[in-house]
Amino acid sequence: MVNQYEVHAAGPNGEEAGVLAFAQQKRMAFKEQVTLYTDDTKQTPLLGFRARQAIDLGATYDVTDAAGQPIGLFRKQFAASLLRSTWTLEQPGYGELVGQERNAWVAILRRFVDSLSWLPYHFDFTIGGHPAFSVVRKWGLRDSFHVTIQDPNLDRRLVVAMAVALDALQAR
Repeated sequence: MVNQYEVHAAGPNGEEAGVLAFAQQKRMAFKEQVTLYTDDTKQTPLLGFRARQAIDLGATYDVTDAAGQPIGLFRKQFAASLLRSTWTLEQPGYGELVGQERNAWVAILRRFVDSLSWLPYHFDFTIGGHPAFSVVRKWGLRDSFHVTIQDPNLDRRLVVAMAVALDALQAR
């Protein structure tokens, strides 16, 4: 049982372009770690994220490049996430971004009504009150996510790691 992710570029008209990254996440892992590769052969790593601790409700996840060099980190804000998931993302030398589910009602329904956990979600990440990027889970038979980056100074690899983590870690 694994979650599988393919990250695609988007063309100028929003159409799906080539695969940028591929990842698989083992479910029920003791210490969460996800590696993204250039393709499904899993021969060439691009980046990854790993939990610092095995069991921690507000765990911090370090994001590293293919050589293992840090490119940032993220963590779930446990108390703020009780009703509406809230994440903090940090890029070295840039500052702290905060991302939260846009719709409080959908967030509450997803948490307290198990049969509605499939509802789509929309996260908005801001830095200093300004939009940085958003992640939208789309309706469909297969999970699909649309990522829009408004801040040109963000490391795209960090945004990709956070987008994958939102799906991989939300239910944990």
